[in-house]
Amino acid sequence: MPGIILNAVSTPSDPVDNPVDNPPDDPVDNAADALDDLARRAARDPALLEELIRQVQPQVMRICRRMLPHRADAEDACQDALLAVATKVGTFSGRSRFTTWVHVVASNAARETYRRLKRRSVEAMSRADDGRQPPYERPDPRTTSVVAGTRLDLLDALERLELDRPETVTPMVLRDVYELSYREIAEELGIPVGTVKSRINGARELVKPLLRPRA
Repeated sequence: MPGIILNAVSTPSDPVDNPVDNPPDDPVDNAADALDDLARRAARDPALLEELIRQVQPQVMRICRRMLPHRADAEDACQDALLAVATKVGTFSGRSRFTTWVHVVASNAARETYRRLKRRSVEAMSRADDGRQPPYERPDPRTTSVVAGTRLDLLDALERLELDRPETVTPMVLRDVYELSYREIAEELGIPVGTVKSRINGARELVKPLLRPRA
């Protein structure tokens, strides 16, 4: 991810999505169609959940590592995300690719893991300052889950954005962290492409002052 967020918020325009029509037998489309079908069937047949989780686990781990490069933190988030996939697969509407839906679920799990680690760290430091227990031994996520000095700035900025403009968080994360197309984001969120672009541009303007410039 290094540079993706800072480059995105510092440039006024985005490249226009120009999807190329794939031939009907494109193997990528065929695999995506098969996964979409498996997700729909797994929502009705719990016996298929194990196979669904097996297929999406590598993708979920990659998504979590993009947010939380410290492997132990990413693994915690990955387990939470896979549990969410298993319990919420029935909410997959099918208007987007299942992989796009998984991006939303996994990125939310990664952000929640970061919140949890940060709370624990703050609470432990407070208890240590009061002399109630020795200093917290688990690595502080502010130093372990950071890449190029920007990752935690971004996660903290997203927390601020969640308070001020919550509707803009998911579009920005899907575009600027995971590089999904505007069309994919619009399909997943069920809103027009123009609304997606507007929300992302608004989020970038709010987030830009909160990100520390890279040296």
